[in-house]
Amino acid sequence: MSSPSPTRKKELSLRVAEARQRDIGRKIARVDSQGMKELELSPGDLIEITGRRSTVAIVWPPYKEDDGQGIIRIDGEIRRNSGVSVGEFVRVSKTTAKPATKIVLAPFEPLPFVGDFGRIVRSQLLNMPVAKGDIIVVPVLGMGVELKVSSTSPSPIVMVTESTVVEISSTTAKRIEEVSGVTYEDIGGLHDELQRIREMIELPLKHPELFRHLGIEPPKGVIL
Repeated sequence: MSSPSPTRKKELSLRVAEARQRDIGRKIARVDSQGMKELELSPGDLIEITGRRSTVAIVWPPYKEDDGQGIIRIDGEIRRNSGVSVGEFVRVSKTTAKPATKIVLAPFEPLPFVGDFGRIVRSQLLNMPVAKGDIIVVPVLGMGVELKVSSTSPSPIVMVTESTVVEISSTTAKRIEEVSGVTYEDIGGLHDELQRIREMIELPLKHPELFRHLGIEPPKGVIL
């Protein structure tokens, strides 16, 4: 007698859109209400978001004007950690996180200050989900410090709590690929202008064959 096959995890494919300003930096993903129903999600549940990489976010209902469009609104940090750009598709599934007993974070460059930096980081990440491999940006002294989540205990996806030990590694992390910490969302306002800039910059990168077919040179720069 054959054993029953494991239950397949439910997942959806959703198109990525930019987060609204109010949601940036809060680990929030706004998901279509039909998608929330299919995945049996309630506001505040956790979802795993997978593009070229995987990360985790807190799900919230969509904005009224977005509902029914099959999109997921996520900020630049979540997009980077899932390895996608606006307009691409991600796979979304329900997940859970255990309370973190310990997380280890590695800076990409030696830190320019001393002190209990782990405590500062914990206060910034309190009650937020973290996935192993994530890159997070912590604001300190007017600057954003990038840190890679090199390990998490007791599981790959955890929730940071008051009792979580946050250790800052003395060994710097290596970038697999050069990723800028700056996103379009860091430029406040100018929505229409940013949309045109996005088209100018991303179209030749994603579809160079269009320019070759037309026999024209793609734009080489943008002056703001």
